[in-house]
Amino acid sequence: MEKSASINQTAFDRSQMLTQVRLRQDWDIVVIGGGATGLGIALDACTRGYSVVLLEQSDFAKGTSSRSTKLIHGGVRYLAQGDIRLVREACKERGLLLHNAPHLVRDLVFVVPVYSWFSKWKYLIGLKIYDWIAGKLRLGPSRFISRKRMVERMPDIRHDGLVGGIEYHDGQFDDARLAINLAQSVASAGGQVLNYTQVTSLGKNEKGWLDAVTAVDLETGEELHIKARAVINATGVFADNIAQMDQKAKRPSVAVSQGTHIVLDRSFYTASEAMMIPKTSDGRVLFAVPWHNKVVVGTTDTPVDNTAMDPVALEMEINFILNTAGSYLTKQPGRSDVLSVFSGLRPLAAPKQPGQKTKEISRSHKIHVSPSKLFTMLGGKWTTYRKMAEDMMDKVEKELGWEHRSSGTASLSINGAIPTSDWTDPFYYYGSDAEAIKRRIKNSNEAWISEEFKIHPEQVRWAVEKEMARTLDDVLSRRTRNLFLDAREALRIAPTVVSIMAQSLGQTNEWQQAQLSAFKKMAANYLL
Repeated sequence: MEKSASINQTAFDRSQMLTQVRLRQDWDIVVIGGGATGLGIALDACTRGYSVVLLEQSDFAKGTSSRSTKLIHGGVRYLAQGDIRLVREACKERGLLLHNAPHLVRDLVFVVPVYSWFSKWKYLIGLKIYDWIAGKLRLGPSRFISRKRMVERMPDIRHDGLVGGIEYHDGQFDDARLAINLAQSVASAGGQVLNYTQVTSLGKNEKGWLDAVTAVDLETGEELHIKARAVINATGVFADNIAQMDQKAKRPSVAVSQGTHIVLDRSFYTASEAMMIPKTSDGRVLFAVPWHNKVVVGTTDTPVDNTAMDPVALEMEINFILNTAGSYLTKQPGRSDVLSVFSGLRPLAAPKQPGQKTKEISRSHKIHVSPSKLFTMLGGKWTTYRKMAEDMMDKVEKELGWEHRSSGTASLSINGAIPTSDWTDPFYYYGSDAEAIKRRIKNSNEAWISEEFKIHPEQVRWAVEKEMARTLDDVLSRRTRNLFLDAREALRIAPTVVSIMAQSLGQTNEWQQAQLSAFKKMAANYLL
């Protein structure tokens, strides 16, 4: 079980990785799915010395993993549900992420506005318990803020009847950018990661155990046959699709819940702290979180039957967020104020009790092992992705009788990590790559593609050359976050971006037109 052959990982080159996958006859691990869960598992396996191939049918973090509330948190709501174990685990993982990816994860102050003395003590006691569970890994103490200080710090919230506020600390991050850095980390550790490579079937040996996958390179149509000693299903809401390849009659194991967010201009909420509304009409908490100089407001918890790579926000979700936010903000947001709306699907373990609401289903992760040894990860959340990966690899070793190897991810710096970040720098999310990109921009005589969002032609080229961006959506949604921050601006600059990409990728005018058409159709769902 030696490591895969060394290649030039600094370029993070897809064609080189395809060559490696073709050349090698057998692998230790194939991971299906390139979101937070799959990338975490692949990285954990690499640190144990296993040879690893990760296959993603679209782009890294294209689905759920780029559509979060942008929080690395212990989970105040899970505390209210009595899930102490999950809160403790998440608080520990939050601390590790702050240490391992400080260029993307930061301590953020949250404030709960309170409008009654009963609420003051209820939330203050609850958040003190939150601090106690976090222990030495807490980011800062919870405390009461007077009405006077609340008015000064949060001028945009409703002040009539305001008693004060409760301040607490949690983590904030950029989800898609962390996913890209995780993919680069896997490559640096010797693993092969391929986006736009779809698994079409699974193969079994004479014992009936899985020992191979067949996949298709969606760019060329080439079929890849990959032999492996273990196959891991980390496809989130699509987990049942892979499970059906293994067991035709398998009953659904995933319950899907949709979470929707809207993005507003900072003029609606100018505070530097995030706001948490602890009780809403649907029983969830609602956040207003400053992010990339805009404010993200969400989320919802709506059961849905259909899974899609690009889920569409429901009218009832949009109205709920606007109405709830409007009841706390002095400036009432309307549909025309929404810069972008995005939805993500949560892959929850199917409830054992019929009729159980999705918001009541634990966010703890579960590992299912089929009779043919398909290892499937169910549930989980971004915050605990590393622990989920460690648990999965421990399970694989135990089930297959492999000698146990220790995980090396608890103290592993993620690609791009630097000790401190200037969060006001528009290039902060590049971490250790930021200076190289700035030099390229300085040496260029080209104008900004988007002055407001600081998107430059050199960033587009960097995304293609260094970050495996293959489509217009990859660049505008996940290498930069433009579509999520302002859909109209993303549509405006799309023709310029795709032209630069075509030059870098050696693509045709027909490719450009197809990319533009697909992006416009998708981006329409981000607009109200």
